[in-house]
Amino acid sequence: MKPVPLLLCILTCVCSAGAKSPNVVIFLTDDMGWGDLACYGHPVIKSPNLDRFAGEGVRFTQCYSACGVCSPSRSSVLTGRTPYRNGVWRWIPSGHYTHLRESEVTLPELLKTKGYATCHVGKWHLNGHFNKESQPQPNDHGYDHWMATQNNAAPSHKNPTNFVLNGKAMGRLEGFSAPLVAGEAIRWLADVRDKTKPFLLSVWTHEPHLPIESSPEFMAPYRNIADDGIRQHHGNITQIDHAFGMLMKGLKELGLHDDTIVFFTSDNGPEGSGRSGRTRGSTGGLRGRKRDSHEGGIRVPGMVRWPGHIDPGTVSTVPVIGSDIFSTVTGIVDIPLPDNRTIDGTDIRPAFKGQPVNRAVPLFWRTHIAPEKSHAAMRIGAWKIVADRSLSEFQLYEIEKDPKELNDLAGKQPAKLAVMKSKFLEVWRGIEAEGPREWWQNEQPRKKQNRGKAKPKKAGKLSDGNDQSGDWPIVRGGSVTKSESSYRLTSAGEAFALRPLDPPLTDKSRAVFKLNYQSAVSTTTRNALFCFGQKAVNDHLIKAGSMIGMNSHGIFEGNWANVKSGTLEQAKFDQTQKFTVRITVDLGKRLAVLETGMCRLEKELPDTLDAVNFFGIYTKATATDFSDIEIER
Repeated sequence: MKPVPLLLCILTCVCSAGAKSPNVVIFLTDDMGWGDLACYGHPVIKSPNLDRFAGEGVRFTQCYSACGVCSPSRSSVLTGRTPYRNGVWRWIPSGHYTHLRESEVTLPELLKTKGYATCHVGKWHLNGHFNKESQPQPNDHGYDHWMATQNNAAPSHKNPTNFVLNGKAMGRLEGFSAPLVAGEAIRWLADVRDKTKPFLLSVWTHEPHLPIESSPEFMAPYRNIADDGIRQHHGNITQIDHAFGMLMKGLKELGLHDDTIVFFTSDNGPEGSGRSGRTRGSTGGLRGRKRDSHEGGIRVPGMVRWPGHIDPGTVSTVPVIGSDIFSTVTGIVDIPLPDNRTIDGTDIRPAFKGQPVNRAVPLFWRTHIAPEKSHAAMRIGAWKIVADRSLSEFQLYEIEKDPKELNDLAGKQPAKLAVMKSKFLEVWRGIEAEGPREWWQNEQPRKKQNRGKAKPKKAGKLSDGNDQSGDWPIVRGGSVTKSESSYRLTSAGEAFALRPLDPPLTDKSRAVFKLNYQSAVSTTTRNALFCFGQKAVNDHLIKAGSMIGMNSHGIFEGNWANVKSGTLEQAKFDQTQKFTVRITVDLGKRLAVLETGMCRLEKELPDTLDAVNFFGIYTKATATDFSDIEIER
């Protein structure tokens, strides 16, 4: 464990030793929306354990995550600091340099100074170099025992293969992620921890983040719903509820039920459009979804149970945020907050009784891949200001009266807007000055998501091309020749070369395609993409790869006119390098995933794609070398 400031250790040691310190559990879900539980108004989803839990403590109606995406929110729970301030400013792809720095003081580190045993189970997602010495791991941030994955459970929630236990790979685990994670938490409580010590236990599920996979047992209540995507999503929430019930039962059987404060919340709002596939999470009618700084992206379920300190059945309308957990727990345990850094969260114990709390720093959000017009936000009291990406255009809402953000008052309340704008920019300047700004300044603009609101533009068929290699039965718009890599595709405009996929992908099947590509020219126009589709027609093909000349990776549907409405991420790379890419096409999950280097992009497949009959290579107005394509089923 990294050293904690000496003054903090001394102050901690002289604190009152008479009061018994409570055990602490932080149960965090992934992509659960504000409206995804029965106790938050969902009319269909079954969540009996969490509904019971809501009646045993306080349920917050205005609970927020610290960001609209996962890694930043998690960093704030552990540090009490807004993400751009603590350095975890973005979601962290595997291999990325962003990580929770060792210079941050975390909740488990502070609790260890008070004699706590500490354990983390489930998703970690606070470094890009997971289980490697090059970046801090859970044990470097104060956890004695950990069972974790870098990001999502893989290949899905069912029988995951990527868990690591205290630095050792666990291989394939039989079962589903949330119950497996809860089972390890109970094992640690019963058999591993030092029972003479109070404990901190972090239980961070993967559900209901993609790739969603639910046990038939938990999908059974939804058997009469025709849409498999809805059944899978709702079953995933019930799967979480079951895991939470396992944990609460374990606490009770071990005699820990009444001496433990349990926090339950989510890292951000629901994924996807909510209209197709398995991303069917509910915002409860709030505007926006995951990634957004509107309410649907950041308002989440939030409940706390603490027998003897919180009246059962309390409903609190006081706004609270994930970073408050840090300050609240340190306040309960009587640990002084670090005085050499800004702590954004506050002690919310008054809110347990529905009373207001004092905040030195307003509630603040900035999400690196948020929509252009709702990139950042700040809330003070009943008012919320929303900023665009340039932090120059603002919306204003009286959020207490207008939680759905239907009425922008920026034009009607210029004086209030001026006050809120001034405070917003003051808060941001303080964050920017304290955080590692060099980590994010060179990575904008960030990913842009196609929300499926506009149909792809059509351009018509390409002219016949020619194949001099003898390996591509369908070529349009250009020519294919042999090269050192295997094939060179050359075109003046758009061009593709296709082969039939035998057997085709249909129904719920899945395939992974691997290939290399490299620009074969020295001009600024350089493009290299894998393509696939149901028809051998350019307007119907989906492309996944690199706009090399644009310093971007991306996935888009149809012809080149649609490239900027696809899923894009800018990156810095040598335009002459050879790229190794992996493209997963999953008709069951209705998802295409592109992985290359530190980049991982996801795009929902169009509803019109019922099968993948063809696959191949694509380029535009250039010459590109491609390897042959490996296929894994």
